[in-house]
Amino acid sequence: MTDSLRAQLALALAGFTCFALLYGTQPILPQLTDEFGVSPATASLTVAAGTAAMAILLIPLSLLSDRYGRERLMRWGLAGAGAFAFGTALAPDFLLLFLCRIGLGASIAGVPAAAMAYLGDEIPPERRARAMGLYIAANALGGMSGRFIVAGVTEWLDWRYGLATLGVIGTASAIVFWRMLPPARHFTPRSMQPRALAADLRAIAADPGLPKLFGIGFLVLGIFVGAYNYLGFRLNQPPYNLGPAAIGAIFVLYAIGSASSALTGHAVNRLGRSRIVLAMSLCMAVGLVITLAAPLSVIILGLAVFTIGFFAVHTVASGWVGRRGGSRRGLVSALYLSSYYLGGSVIGSAAGWPWGHGGWPGVVVVLIACVSGVIAIAMVLRRLPEN
Repeated sequence: MTDSLRAQLALALAGFTCFALLYGTQPILPQLTDEFGVSPATASLTVAAGTAAMAILLIPLSLLSDRYGRERLMRWGLAGAGAFAFGTALAPDFLLLFLCRIGLGASIAGVPAAAMAYLGDEIPPERRARAMGLYIAANALGGMSGRFIVAGVTEWLDWRYGLATLGVIGTASAIVFWRMLPPARHFTPRSMQPRALAADLRAIAADPGLPKLFGIGFLVLGIFVGAYNYLGFRLNQPPYNLGPAAIGAIFVLYAIGSASSALTGHAVNRLGRSRIVLAMSLCMAVGLVITLAAPLSVIILGLAVFTIGFFAVHTVASGWVGRRGGSRRGLVSALYLSSYYLGGSVIGSAAGWPWGHGGWPGVVVVLIACVSGVIAIAMVLRRLPEN
């Protein structure tokens, strides 16, 4: 096996594992509410804690990886994530569970902070697009699989066994990754001089499009996490009374979203980025409205429409950021991802307030208001050249 193929497979494994661990508590939020006697909004902090820690550390860790190398950061990050995953399964109270989720997110941050740069350094240009596509697909597959695994094990045993299963997966993946990842042969340390960094940040802030794209990233993941967090509580209640496995199965809709990402990538040149963002934001809003219906089949249809819209918007926005980033692409990508995951934490948890006061219709109203923000930004971006 060539070093290039080993690197691609190792990073795909790391991406799969990170996102399986990151969202592992989402399908069992009702069980955590019952176990620890906390509100749904408080239980959702187990998701927000990991994504917030990841968002906050992405930028400093990406700078460290540019200065000191990629492999060590990714290896220790994945190993730490596996250890904290076991900690969540053993936590005797909610506070320790919450702290372990923070540690897990902080550990995971080292992987995306370095992975894309490692691929850019070590993979030949003609194979780079395929390698990046494999890495992103593994992220999506991991996010779906982690939720599904935890939900299934919880249905038959207990939520602690579900999270412990993720700990086993994380630890085994860290061992395989440690042995499989080839040493970097083309890494060149970069300067961390504050003056140069400040100049880059000023240029990014002055760009007419980048801050708006960061805003889209913040909003769309927040909307997505908020919808999936609290729809689980709705479906756990009468008249549906779905168990963890049935709720976890809903995350198979991620597969539809992944197909949406691929189709969107092909349509960008033909339809234009701002037009796709606008149309798919409307798709998200329509999907949310459909979920207000009572029949379970119609709710799932609405969630599918919503998921297709989300993946399309994120695909276009992340690609647009890279295109506008130019020579600052690494820092720009880190800023986008930081905004993206921070939005998942803030809005995903804040949606607990409308849930507590207005149930699922209240959540939908707030999330559609956030979608309106994405639409407004898309309207402004239509005035800019799509470069």
